[in-house]
Amino acid sequence: MRNYQIFTLIIGLFLSMNLNAQIDRSVQPKAGPAPTVKVGQSKSFTLSNGLTVLVVENDKLPRVNVNLTIDNPPYIEGDKAGMSSLLGSMMGNGTSKISKDDFNEQIDFYGASVRFRSNGASASTLSRYFPNVLKLMAQGSLDPNMTQKDFDSEKEKALEGLRSQERNVSAVASNVQNALAYGVNHPFGEFMKSSTLNNVTLNDVKNFHSKYFVPNNAYLVIVGDVKFNEVEKLVKNEFKNWKKGDVKRQDFKNPANVTTTTINFVDMPNAVQSEIGVMGITNLKMTDPDYYAAMLANQILGGGGEGRLFLNLREAHGWTYGSYSSVGADKEVRKFMATAQVRNAVTDSAIVEILNEVNRIQTELVSEEELRNAKAKFVGNFVMQAEKPEVIASQALRTKTQGLPANHYENHIKNINAVTAEQVRAAARKYFAGGNARVVVVGKGSEVLPALDGMGMPVLFYDREGNPVERPAQTAVPVDVTPAIVLDRYLNAIGGANKAKAINTVKTEMTIEGLAPQPLTVVSLEMAPNKTRQTISMEGMTVMDEKFDGTTYRASGMGGNAEQTGDDVAERVARKGVIKQAFYTADQLGLTGIEKVDGKDAYVLRVVEGGKTIHEYYDVQSGLLVQQTQSVETPQGNMNITARMSDYKEVDGIKFPHVIVQEAGPQVMTMKVKNVTINKGVTAADFQ
Repeated sequence: MRNYQIFTLIIGLFLSMNLNAQIDRSVQPKAGPAPTVKVGQSKSFTLSNGLTVLVVENDKLPRVNVNLTIDNPPYIEGDKAGMSSLLGSMMGNGTSKISKDDFNEQIDFYGASVRFRSNGASASTLSRYFPNVLKLMAQGSLDPNMTQKDFDSEKEKALEGLRSQERNVSAVASNVQNALAYGVNHPFGEFMKSSTLNNVTLNDVKNFHSKYFVPNNAYLVIVGDVKFNEVEKLVKNEFKNWKKGDVKRQDFKNPANVTTTTINFVDMPNAVQSEIGVMGITNLKMTDPDYYAAMLANQILGGGGEGRLFLNLREAHGWTYGSYSSVGADKEVRKFMATAQVRNAVTDSAIVEILNEVNRIQTELVSEEELRNAKAKFVGNFVMQAEKPEVIASQALRTKTQGLPANHYENHIKNINAVTAEQVRAAARKYFAGGNARVVVVGKGSEVLPALDGMGMPVLFYDREGNPVERPAQTAVPVDVTPAIVLDRYLNAIGGANKAKAINTVKTEMTIEGLAPQPLTVVSLEMAPNKTRQTISMEGMTVMDEKFDGTTYRASGMGGNAEQTGDDVAERVARKGVIKQAFYTADQLGLTGIEKVDGKDAYVLRVVEGGKTIHEYYDVQSGLLVQQTQSVETPQGNMNITARMSDYKEVDGIKFPHVIVQEAGPQVMTMKVKNVTINKGVTAADFQ
């Protein structure tokens, strides 16, 4: 092994010496000729029912990819929004003749992947099993098994998902952005809500499938190790009985941009950062002569880590983990969007910088280097992706559905390289919202609104469903209420400060649902002032065991081992008791206001512990702690973790919450306490 390593180093040194001798690194090398990419050409045929079939023969690998897409005109689901979502979740449960288990067992037997959605299906398989897998995909698509039991189950899952999204700032922002850009009565602006989902019945879903899952607007794309003539026979046999439908284009109002830049604000008191979207409606088509210029303009503005938005908001200012832009190109109207997630305190500044960058690319020519790099990125991605079956399939599909010329993708690189800086500027002026941008901000009104008011732009207010509302009222804290009074009321509500301070150890046994396919079992141990241990197991097997002995945190489990000390555990070290609220000091606390938690007023207490800030919410009426929030840094950016406490029960004179629902981004888990033991059964040895 040692000789091999030395040999490798010698080769590296030799190459380095020779390269340095032959290349002048001060001179940028000239670009070589543009790569030539051979794009797979499709052959096609159409069944009598209208199904269009595109076949791309590619025998490089013994595999076949199949994609079925229903390309209907956009439709409005209205007061039953959620029908298509429920249909998509129910498809794949077998057919009227094959049970769900048997259906999935057959797919597994062939080692295939088959997936269904409300507007189509896809499959991937070895070529020798292609006829069998195509048959299963056809049967699952055209004759899905939809029972009342499955419908009730999927509907409840969807409702639970909606409940968890009510407090998810990113989910609310996405819904409201579309609702305001397109209008709530537009197919792209409506979204599923609990009120609309509860209107949906099993018959609605079945009728939706019958009406909209039709062949005359459908495209079946088959790419891989197949022969056209054999495919034609197979497809005709499997899809010949698929009956035509009559899907007419609905009449709905076309969306329009605002006449002047306007801020549209949604108040979410639990937000620790603001979601910003700068939007405008576009009507860009892939067949437009300035399509490539628009794509390059977007790449330079916010297409990735090298984009101007990213370099400004993240690299120069450190306000966000990333800021990006996108511009839609479709036969239907779409939107331009520039986005960022930023701290509440810099929301107004981030909006200014996003608008500045949009204005700059609309008024100034991009540099030669920026344009060259953007072209290289596009060409590189195109070349890297060109031979992937799913990419070949999507290209064949877009060629048909977008009305592209047959040589569109063959000329892709040439057309990209032909774009000039002047064309980029013109495309940005035409397709990027600037002076008529709709700025959507979802954030914490009490912290964000004063700065937004001072920006000199109209500020309009909306609820979480995109409906206009009045400016959010800020409930003032009575002058005679202090942090100490809030804590005293809480300690009295749970049993008294003296009893809380007398607790030396607590053992809590609970279950966690929503974190894994099966419920997890948790045993939590605490010892004053700050020792903790949590053992998490699933079906008798330990998943994680984490201990903090007062100075060092250690974790072990299926994900490996970890250890932290010093600043990383300062918050844990700072804790002074099992019920820490009994030991808070005045210098740790601040009363920031009154906010709603589940519709009820709660005092918001800011607590600094070990250099980190936690917000605790105490119900104004009961005095009980009902919520805690904390912002933590992750590789994806700041994440707000929220825990909601309820179902307080008395144990040896002290009340403990027995249901805790924790949200971290899209992840929601419910902890249910089964047993609490005070001042027995826990020793210092448990934390070693």
